[in-house]
Formats: sequence, structure tokens, C-alpha cells
Amino acid sequence: MAKASLRCCTVLDISDWDTTRGWQHKKVGLHESLELNAGNKQSPVRSDAPICVIFASANAVRKCECCRTHLIDEFHMPKPWWTDSTRKSNGYFGCHVTSSHINTWAFFEIKQLEEGDKYRWYKLNVFIRWNKSTHQTTVLAFDTLPLVASRFLDRLATPDDDNLDCPFWFFPHLLGEVARIQERAVWAIRDRVRAVEKQVTPKGRPDPDYRILHDIARHAIHVSETLDVATSTIKRMLARHEDLMEKLNSQDEFGSQEIHSQLQFYESFISNLRCRSASNEKRMLNEIQLAFNTVAQHDASTSVKIGLATQSDSVTMKSIAFVTLTFLPPTFVSAIFSMSFFDYDAETGWAISDKFWLYWAFAVPTTVLTAVAWHFLRQYNVSTPPKEKPKWPMVSLV
Repeated sequence: MAKASLRCCTVLDISDWDTTRGWQHKKVGLHESLELNAGNKQSPVRSDAPICVIFASANAVRKCECCRTHLIDEFHMPKPWWTDSTRKSNGYFGCHVTSSHINTWAFFEIKQLEEGDKYRWYKLNVFIRWNKSTHQTTVLAFDTLPLVASRFLDRLATPDDDNLDCPFWFFPHLLGEVARIQERAVWAIRDRVRAVEKQVTPKGRPDPDYRILHDIARHAIHVSETLDVATSTIKRMLARHEDLMEKLNSQDEFGSQEIHSQLQFYESFISNLRCRSASNEKRMLNEIQLAFNTVAQHDASTSVKIGLATQSDSVTMKSIAFVTLTFLPPTFVSAIFSMSFFDYDAETGWAISDKFWLYWAFAVPTTVLTAVAWHFLRQYNVSTPPKEKPKWPMVSLV
């Protein structure tokens, strides 16, 4: 049972093409192929097929040392290609020239928004081996979605024989797919931004969903990143192709000028897409600022209304205080004369008790004591800062 699962760890989906039969498809378990051809080192690629495209899972190959070693030995793949840092990279291009082959590899990553809050990452990861003598091209495409793989085969079904003589002839087809997906990704962001721009400001206090706005901005930043990396990768590709044309003196023999022109076109196309993506980012940032400022403006107008109401209340309180202060002295005088310390008789007139000093003996100290207590209480409140609650829970280290 373990042996059966080992054999099925990596499956190669191989498509061979020639002018007479077109595409011929087969699936081969890599372990099974290695065991059946043990000792004779038979390659899974047909020697008489001008084009061979092999689809495989890079993660499955990484998990199996035997499969990884076989692909490295069979196609002379660089060992750093299989490292974890390369797997996490957001794009690259490489080229290695030997006496019999020219090996090139490239990786493009694209983020595509879908309906709702869903999105998908497209990965176009290829390793190409071109034979100098036979001009046979073998393409290893890793982690390619079925729909993208089908479009690849359709693009390669009618190749130009002159272009097959150029070691970079496959890259215009690859960049065509990159440009197609990138354009959809940029326009998907644009549609989201336009939907936000067309929203009508509601009456009353605005309530924008900042989480959605920031998610759209985040997706726009990712799309711009992939476009920047794609542009940089194509520039490296063009520089290497130009250097290769000079070394091989292949401007006429390999039809490299036409391939170079196609690569330049896609560089221009994707660079201009980057400008539209930058515009999407700025428009989204503008909408976020507008939403924030609209809420701030509404809150400011509410604060002004509250201030006006407070001012009106203050005027009312001043009127009440004025009336109170007006009647306070007469009230105090009437309270004094209404005490039992004073007595009035029509015959004798006013009489004041000899115990009237008791009123002052209690009133003055009580007033002074109240004033002193208020003063010290106020000083204590000013000098003692409020206790702040800990922001993080205390965790015992014992």
C-alpha cells in the first residue's frame, strides 16, 4: 500500500505536438516511469516532437526527493529553483546556456478579484529547455490551472516554424497569457472603485464601511505589486535575449528580431497597465479620504449645533443666577430678622437677645471649615493623576 502511494506522488500530464498528429496527451506517474525504465534512462519526452509541454505540481515534486532529483538531472534544472525562498518569491527570470541546450525559467504571480470578497492567485511558473541542434522545446509548467493550461495548448497549436528556431519563442505566448490575466485583474479593481464612486451620500450621518474600502485598496496594492514585478521580469528577459542574440549571432537564423519585438510589445502593454493600476490606487485613496472627511464634516456640524444649544443654556443660567443674586441679600436679611434672637414690641420697640453671639460663634467657624475643606480637596484632585487601567492582562511567569 505504501509502495502504491509512493508511485502516485507525482503525476506528469504530458502533451506532445507535431505537424502531422497535433497534440498527443498522456499522463505518467513519475515513480512508475522511473521503475519501468530503470537502467536505460529513458526520457518521458518524445525525441521527434518539436514541442513538449509537461504540467506538474511543484509542491508534490518538492515533497518527493526522488522526483525532484530526477527532474534536476533530466532537465538540468538549477537546484535553487526548488528552495523555499524561490517558492515564496513573487516573480523572477533566469537563463543558463550550455553547449547543447539553453535553459530559461520564469515565474509570474497575478491576483484576480472574483465575486463578493473572494479572490484567486494565478501562478504561471515555467521551465523551458531548448535544444540547440534539434530546436526541440520542452516546457515544464508547474501549478497551472486547467483553464490556463488549455489556453496554453490552444496558443501553441499553430506555431510559426521560423519562431521555433528561437530559444525564446515560447515567452510571447506566456506573456500573452500574463497580459490577459493582468488586464482582467486591473479592470476588476477598477469596477470596484467605480462602484464606490457612484454611491450616493445618504441623508443624515454617513456610515461608510471602512473595512470594505480598505480591502479594495489592499487588493489594488497587490495588483500593482504584481505588475511592477512583471515589468521588471520582462526587462530582464529582454536584456538577456538581446545579449543572447549578440552571442549566437542569430538575428536572421532564429527569427529573434520578431520575438524581441513581441517581448517589447508586452513590456509596453504591462507597463501601461501599471499606470491604470496606479490610477485605481489613487482613486480608491481619494474615496477613503472623502468618506472620512464627510463623516468628520457631519460630526463637526453636529458639534456646532451642540455648542449653540450650550450657549443658549448658558444665557439662561446667567439669567437665573442674576435673579438669584438679586434676591439673595434680602433673603439673608429676612432670615436674620426672622430668628428668635430679635423681638419687636409696639410699646418697647426692637429687642435683641444677649445670646446673639451664638449665631456668629457657629456660623463663622463652619463657613471657614467648609472653605478650607474645599480648598484641600481641590488640591488633592489636581495633584493626583487618575489611575490607568492596564492595557494588557497580567500574566504570571511562574
